Amino acid sequence: MRRTRYFLNTLRETPADADNISAKLMIKSSMIRKLVSGIYEWLPLGFRVLKKVENIIREEMDKIGGIEVWLPVIQPKELWTRTGRWDIYGKELLRIKDRKENEYCFAPTAEEVITDLVRKEITSYRELPLLLYQFGLKFRDEIRPRFGVMRAREFYMKDAYSFHTDEKDCIEWYYKLYDCYSKIFKRCGLNFKAVEASTGAIGGNYSHEFMVLASTGEAEIVYCECGYAANIERAEVKEISFERKEEEKPLEYIYTPDLYTVDDVSKLTGISSDKFIKTMFYKSEDKIILALVRGDHEVNEDKIVRLFNLQSIEKITNEDYSKIVGGKVGFAGPVGIRDIALKNGRKIDYIIADNYLKGVINGVSGANKDDFHLKNINYPRDWNPDIWGDIKIADKDDRCPKCGGVFMFTRGIEVGQIFKLGTKYSSKLECYYLDKEQNKKPMEMGCYGIGVSRTVAAAIEQNNDEKGIIWHPQIAPFHVYLINVENDYEVFNTSYDLYSKILNAGIEVLWDDREERVGVKFNDCDLIGIPWRIVISKKTLLNGEFEVKKRNENKTYRIKIENFHLLVDEIKLALK
Repeated sequence: MRRTRYFLNTLRETPADADNISAKLMIKSSMIRKLVSGIYEWLPLGFRVLKKVENIIREEMDKIGGIEVWLPVIQPKELWTRTGRWDIYGKELLRIKDRKENEYCFAPTAEEVITDLVRKEITSYRELPLLLYQFGLKFRDEIRPRFGVMRAREFYMKDAYSFHTDEKDCIEWYYKLYDCYSKIFKRCGLNFKAVEASTGAIGGNYSHEFMVLASTGEAEIVYCECGYAANIERAEVKEISFERKEEEKPLEYIYTPDLYTVDDVSKLTGISSDKFIKTMFYKSEDKIILALVRGDHEVNEDKIVRLFNLQSIEKITNEDYSKIVGGKVGFAGPVGIRDIALKNGRKIDYIIADNYLKGVINGVSGANKDDFHLKNINYPRDWNPDIWGDIKIADKDDRCPKCGGVFMFTRGIEVGQIFKLGTKYSSKLECYYLDKEQNKKPMEMGCYGIGVSRTVAAAIEQNNDEKGIIWHPQIAPFHVYLINVENDYEVFNTSYDLYSKILNAGIEVLWDDREERVGVKFNDCDLIGIPWRIVISKKTLLNGEFEVKKRNENKTYRIKIENFHLLVDEIKLALK
């Protein structure tokens, strides 16, 4: 492609609203343009990269027996109501009506539609297992779209769904997709880690996220040298034993007027935050849950959801909090809390305490009395939970649940996630098959997604420098950026001849044939990030040569024009 005939307008200035590296570089290099908040136009350069990532995914999915389909993005409310997700998805689900007032949504995912399709087409165990996948637009109405296409409202993804006769087969395919995803991201040239993850609104038994490692990533990853890895929401903490050597002291009230945070009361009393018992109220449908963690820890809501096998939980309102404790918000504590709630006409269904609280002796918490805290609280003398469990967010002092090793932390960008769904959707949507004895059974299901547009941005976040993008050859928009320094007859004609040879060799080339300063051409080449730069000038032609520079290296070298095939071999080897 000749630059003078291509739709490509790079920018010198950084867009004011570009809030991360990939957004800045994608806009400056003319890959995307912003239409409105969270919605982007993909220009030819960006579209080439998007399609290269898509083709890698398609090739690897086909290798393991995936069959490509194309599903509607407008989906009827009725299917989503049957699975219970019409309300669970909340405001992120874009709800629309047609002229007949029928309700639909713009799909953020396709579990309902694909399950309904298979329900109507597959009846026998002989037709299973089945793996269907598609590429398409999705829409999630993010409350605060940010980071360019990284967290956009409209995005392009590959979603796949597998159907099985039993759990064993489903698990085998789950790990077949796990391996498939690993190959995909390796081919994209990404440094990534697969981590255990929460299932969220998709649901299911267990899940893994594929994280591109980058210091700019919004997700925190916990990992251990033994191989254990999880995102911060899912990371389990090894339960440790505590020696209770300190002598228990009698309960004592502390006057703490309008001081209810752990930090404020800690400063007032001089008692360290790890002596505090933090008290948090949650609700799930009609159930009230009291969660207790150490004062220097944070509650992991996902762990509570999994522990009680709930759909979701949310913090109670300040009004409900006051009704439970009969007073101000912020002064609740575990001592006598259940009786106090009953006295106020409220019921606490479950009290769950984090395992670390077993080591808190002579602790401090709210006194269930306005402007007062209690100190010297001890378990089991003064309080006792219904359940002990791991309900804290993992931090640097925690140990690996597999080997007991010290946790390490890094940051990453989620580009894919796989789920073992079980029969969550097949049971509700009556997606059954007949077994050998002609018994009707719900199909076991798996779900597997890759954010195609997000993968493009993640690759940039991981591979860039002060000059611009550094593309891996397999997903670069072009393989070679050809520059003619002068526009005189000999240089231009030699450039044209080499341009033709590159194309004939099956290598993608962008020839910057503009009448522009060479410095501008070099800057655009670095900004766009094409792997190989070829420069032809009067100086190189004196020796019948052209100059070559790799984007990820600082050195340049020269090749005789008649030895052009050596560069072709190098490029093709890198593309394998």
